[in-house]
Formats: sequence, structure tokens, C-alpha cells
Amino acid sequence: MGNILTMARRELGAYFLSPIAYVVIAIFLFTSGLVFGIGAFQPGAEASLRTLFDFWIILILALVLPMLTMRLMSEELRSGTIETLMTAPITEIEVVVGKFVGAMAFYGAMLATLLIYPIILSMYGNVDPVMLLCNYIGLLLLGGLYITVGLFFSTCTKHQVVAILLTAGVLAFMTFAFDPLSQLLEGWPRVILQQLSVRTHFHDFVRGLIDLNHLAFFVTMVGLFLFLAVKRLEMRRWQ
Repeated sequence: MGNILTMARRELGAYFLSPIAYVVIAIFLFTSGLVFGIGAFQPGAEASLRTLFDFWIILILALVLPMLTMRLMSEELRSGTIETLMTAPITEIEVVVGKFVGAMAFYGAMLATLLIYPIILSMYGNVDPVMLLCNYIGLLLLGGLYITVGLFFSTCTKHQVVAILLTAGVLAFMTFAFDPLSQLLEGWPRVILQQLSVRTHFHDFVRGLIDLNHLAFFVTMVGLFLFLAVKRLEMRRWQ
């Protein structure tokens, strides 16, 4: 646990020293603020974050989180510090989980900036705290999945541009393509694609519902991509 926390602190500190992190925050705040301003303040519209959370926040995160994760391991591979890391008294699991925890901590700080929106909405109408809590739980789970996908692809290449393109492509496919493709199929292939659709599982959180099926999906997928990242790192030790 000590090695994981050390790695997480190292990663979190690196974010705040990196200009990319501030670019990511700026893009996130600008795009989410723009969608919130346009969607929530239409004449006759309800005082809610549904417009932002129902579709746009997923798209925004699918675009900005690959920028956040592209350097997690790619920078270590490019600079050669991976060799020092692999000879240190720390396991591959501790490296991967530590980097994941550090990235999640930064992501949590980024999500905290969204709290200004319900505060603004509360001035014009009632904001349901239970629904808001469900929304944020969904966002944490969604971000955890996106970060682990990016972490995995970051272990696959030392080129950060390649890592960001692979991550963004896979996230876009998992989030937006599976459900439409499932409508073209019948039987068990349709069920499988529907169950693998990230947006399908996230939608109930937007509606204020927490389903164990959705929780299990996100936790399982996070665990799967963490496992793949660990195995990819172990392969590099023997190359």
C-alpha cells in the first residue's frame, strides 16, 4: 500500500507540474460550461443538469481524458525511466494501481469544478440532491473506466500521440457505437453489444438510478483494463 500511495503522489504532483493537465482542465471547463449555459438556461427549461450529463459530458470526457492518460506510462517509456522503475522494489501491480489512483485523484478534482453548476441552478429552482449524487457516482465510474483504458494503451507505446489516438478511438467505439450496432443484430450478439455499451450503463445514473448491473459493469471493466495494463508491463520486463 505504501508503494501505491507513493506512486499516486508522484503522479498527482506530475500532473500539476504539466502544462497538459491545465490544458485539459481549461478544455473541460470551457466545453462543459458552454453546454451548461446553452442547455440549462433555455426559456421554460427545467432546472437540471440533464442536458449536460445525458450526452455531452460523456463526449467531453471521451475527448479530454485520453489527453490526461496519454503520458501515464508512455512518458516513462520515452524517457527511459521505466528501466529504473522496473528495478526498484515495487511490483507492476503497484505501479499500475498507483498511477491509476493518481489519475483518479486529479480527475476527482476536475469533477469538483462541476459543483458550481448545481449551486447556480439552486438559485433558480430545486436541485434533487439524490439525483445529483447518482450523477456524480456515475461520472466517477465512467471516468475510472476511461482512465484505465488510457492507462492500458499508454503501456503499449512510448509515443503519446499514438496512445491518445488509440484511447480516443476505443472509447468512442465503446461509448457510441455498440448500441447502434446492436440494433442491426438479433439474438445473443445484440444482447452482448448492449451489455458492452458504456452509454447504456451510464444512462441510469443520469436518471438518478443506481443498478447493481451497471455498478458491476464498470467495476469489472476497470479491473479488466488494470489487469491488461499490468500484464503488458510484465511483458516489458522480459523484453
